[in-house]
Amino acid sequence: MPENQLINEGMLINEVQLLLAEKRTSLAAMRTGIAVFALPLTVLSFLIATSAFYNAADVATMLVVVFLLCAGLLGLGAYLMIRAFFRIHHYDRQIALIKSRSELIAQIVD
Repeated sequence: MPENQLINEGMLINEVQLLLAEKRTSLAAMRTGIAVFALPLTVLSFLIATSAFYNAADVATMLVVVFLLCAGLLGLGAYLMIRAFFRIHHYDRQIALIKSRSELIAQIVD
């Protein structure tokens, strides 16, 4: 193999490593989004389970605030998951493009 081609292959390997690191970061963001998304469901379950101990009319303002915070957390969690999902697919497409350019990279990555 000519030296120039080896340098090119090395650059492609580095590029794939960078894309895989970015993909791991997106997977961590998705995991965070899932946790943020699950938190309001836990809070609402707790409120329903303890509803026998309070009158909803007496704590209506507090419930509205809690519901608004839960809605915000649901929105944030959904945003993080959807954004991470699209970024992961973007990185997969970029890696597939690099694999189509180099047979050596295709063997290493698969």
